Amino acid sequence: MSIYQDIQAANAETLCDLRSDTVTRPCAGMRKAMAEAEVGDDVWGDDPTVIALQDRVAELTGKESALFLSSGSQSNLAALLAQCGRGDAAIVGEPYHIYRDEANGASVLGGIALHPVPVTEGRYMTPETVAAEVQPDDPHCAISRLLCLENTVSGVAIPLDKLRASTQPARDAGMVVHLDGARFFNAITELGCDAQDLAAEADTVSLCMSKGLGAPIGSVLVGPKDVIARANRARKLLGGGMRQVGVLAAAAMYALDNVWPRLGDDHASAVVLADALRKTGLGEVSQSTNMVFFTPKPDIRDALYAHVKAQRIMIGGGATARFVTHRDVDDTALAAAIAAFESFA
Repeated sequence: MSIYQDIQAANAETLCDLRSDTVTRPCAGMRKAMAEAEVGDDVWGDDPTVIALQDRVAELTGKESALFLSSGSQSNLAALLAQCGRGDAAIVGEPYHIYRDEANGASVLGGIALHPVPVTEGRYMTPETVAAEVQPDDPHCAISRLLCLENTVSGVAIPLDKLRASTQPARDAGMVVHLDGARFFNAITELGCDAQDLAAEADTVSLCMSKGLGAPIGSVLVGPKDVIARANRARKLLGGGMRQVGVLAAAAMYALDNVWPRLGDDHASAVVLADALRKTGLGEVSQSTNMVFFTPKPDIRDALYAHVKAQRIMIGGGATARFVTHRDVDDTALAAAIAAFESFA
């Protein structure tokens, strides 16, 4: 049996997959929407379903224009390339995805200096830390051009007033602001605000369709028309031009209609899971939105992880494991996951 067949067999036997909300699979309704999607050539700008998605997300966020891209990393990189030149600097939170988990593409491919700054326990940058990193008008320094925000961060939804405060020093210095909204819809669900409320805190926003929303692929970048035009050029430069991609845009449209309204259920499931884990006494637990972070006691960690996986529950590992609830974790799957930890305890 090949490695691929082994993985397929393991997936078929899995009762609950908590590794990430990226593991969701298109449901019958989403597949039907994809199969029936009207398509064109998106590189030529004439895929009607992509156009409909872009127009919808632009209106939803109150931005002038939007662009559909293949991934969140590509969307963030296109946003940085569209707003920074070689030798410019972008200030970013040290644990944020743009700095930690995107292969430093902005520096490698764009010649952009990423200046990481520490964040608080609430995961946001303070006005003081941002102000301290803004470079003076001096030829010895890179020009501070862009501030990069993120929401949510490790599941934590950062309040709008905290975001607004952290952006003020950048605004005062004439910088522009980009928001990595990989879980944008989880953030506004938790904060109880409108999409435009959160999007208003940044000039450009990247919204992922394949995490909390459960579409198979894609992110949408929104912002001013001229910036999105430059991002479109950057997308082509990065090899991201796509053809009859309306089949994927249709999945994103379906997710906006049918998955976004129920994200609160995922957050509620995470609360249930976190409470159950605390009761086992097996380790330390924290929870925000649809994420649970679990740090088991070191002396039982390996045995515990092995036991849970033997019960057909798919989880990550490490000293602290991240469990993510999502559309495919229904009540039965959640109960199976909880039972696996309880049986070990």
